[in-house]
Amino acid sequence: MSAGPAAFTVPEGFTLHKENSAAILLPATNDAFLNPVQEFNRDLSVACIRTWGELVNAEKERKWRLAAERRAKKAAGSTGAPSTAAEGKELEKGGAEGGESHQAKRLRTEGDAPEETAAAAAGASVGPATENASKSTSDVQPHKEFRPQQFVILEALSATGLRSIRYAHEIPHVKYVIANDLSPAAVEAMRRNVELNDFHEKELPAPEGSSDKPKVRPAKVRVNESDACALMYNHRSERNRVDVVDLDPYGTAAPFIDASVQCVNDGGLLCVTCTDMSVLATTNYPEKCFSNYGGAPVKAEYCHEAALRLVLHTLSTSAARYGRYIQPLLSLSIDFYVRLFVRVFTAPIEVKKLFSQTAVYYVCSGCQSFYEQPLGRVTEQVSAKGNVNLHFKVHTGPPVSERCPECNSVLHVAGPMWSGPIHNKEFVSSVLSHVEANEDKYGTSARMKGMLTVAKEELDTPFYFTPSKIASHFHCVCPSLDETASALLHAGHKVSRSHACAGSLKTSATYADIHDIFRSWVKKHPVRMDKVPENSPTRQLLSKEPKAEANFKRHPGSVTQSSKVKLVRYQQNPAPNWGPGARPGGKRKREGDD
Repeated sequence: MSAGPAAFTVPEGFTLHKENSAAILLPATNDAFLNPVQEFNRDLSVACIRTWGELVNAEKERKWRLAAERRAKKAAGSTGAPSTAAEGKELEKGGAEGGESHQAKRLRTEGDAPEETAAAAAGASVGPATENASKSTSDVQPHKEFRPQQFVILEALSATGLRSIRYAHEIPHVKYVIANDLSPAAVEAMRRNVELNDFHEKELPAPEGSSDKPKVRPAKVRVNESDACALMYNHRSERNRVDVVDLDPYGTAAPFIDASVQCVNDGGLLCVTCTDMSVLATTNYPEKCFSNYGGAPVKAEYCHEAALRLVLHTLSTSAARYGRYIQPLLSLSIDFYVRLFVRVFTAPIEVKKLFSQTAVYYVCSGCQSFYEQPLGRVTEQVSAKGNVNLHFKVHTGPPVSERCPECNSVLHVAGPMWSGPIHNKEFVSSVLSHVEANEDKYGTSARMKGMLTVAKEELDTPFYFTPSKIASHFHCVCPSLDETASALLHAGHKVSRSHACAGSLKTSATYADIHDIFRSWVKKHPVRMDKVPENSPTRQLLSKEPKAEANFKRHPGSVTQSSKVKLVRYQQNPAPNWGPGARPGGKRKREGDD
């Protein structure tokens, strides 16, 4: 890991921008885009990729140890002669002829680093059977220590290269980072910044008195000027795939998703940012949302979680076309954008399950109740031998009539979108532990801890609500967050906070159950009906009697781990007039232009 750039004089017309371990030069012109507010995004990405790398190497080490144990048992019970003619041929092929054994080839095609492949081949290759069996076994002893895999990271839209430089600085076991951009001005800025941080290709002088030729140190950050999709499509063959793909565009990531899900390795990590929340989180442009993400957006207080689920739907359906499926690790709605971290695997049976993890939602335009309509369902059939067969069928529907059963308002359709979990609790816990152990390495560690703590506790149920919004539908005094959570817990429902909105709750209860609790609240805090319009949905909500009396006394479970400590769960305005930032200026020259 490089120590960072040494002290130097900043050239005229540039400003020096430092972030964590990296320093870059920014030109006075807005030719290369950089938003300092996105430091939280970059910090979170470093922490997630580091944690993912540890997870991958832990999985590979576990497999390596199991293989080593099998080899040891086989060697202990072997007499030195192959038991079958087929084994004899494989032993001769792996040892005497110097070729790779079948096991070594299989390990090599699993995406191992060159060093790992050599180790695996050494462990898998066995010499030919000889009269001295013990000597033959000792000659082909595998490496006794596991060698961690080295990773290749591809940042498709790098701009200044700050993110790629930080990845090279701060993430262990990185073989190299591909920093790509289509803009010549951005590529020029990247080359300048990569050289400033000493990650460029460099000729190392030979030692004094040595006749050896100078060695060339390969670049840790490889700058590339190309169309992002073309670059990723060039890496879609299995032998050329990369381990991590990072998409952080200005606006939507939709045009790059198809290429990205193909060029990432099995078990690799896909990091996606979308900043077009005016499309994803409201119904101002439903036709644009459908063309980009294949679904209709939601106009409700939980629109930001719906935005996450729409992007996950796009990722999952894009991957499914190629026999691949996604596993969401962490999906966050942050400030003016969404950021998602998903793993990509290849497994046809898991692709089939996507049908039952996709749903359309009927959203009430009055009280914002939602009703889930899954597209598919899975049934299990156990055979006489104990084998489990899965059958995939279409789901029955619709789940609701033409109007909302709660307030009789019109229902709007949203989706289709991802209906499964949006976080992996074990992964989030690992990222949180890493951040807590390395607070001094992240400038936004306080906010990272707060948001990760809330995400770790989130229920897997779709969508959240705020007591203030429900109270506005009833025209009543708003109960506190603790009182609302306690009433739900006393009624037997699960409750958690949501990272996407301050003062929000997620629950296993339906909106009908939540409305019942508020009807009990209204009994103790009456509503002035003379202030409620005749045609208001409030009258319909209040016309029903509560099915049971709610208990608003404090429940022990209403105080979660994130509530016990003071955490920065939600971002305060970091600067006046802050936001996504202006699009970089300048036009890209066409080929043949002077």
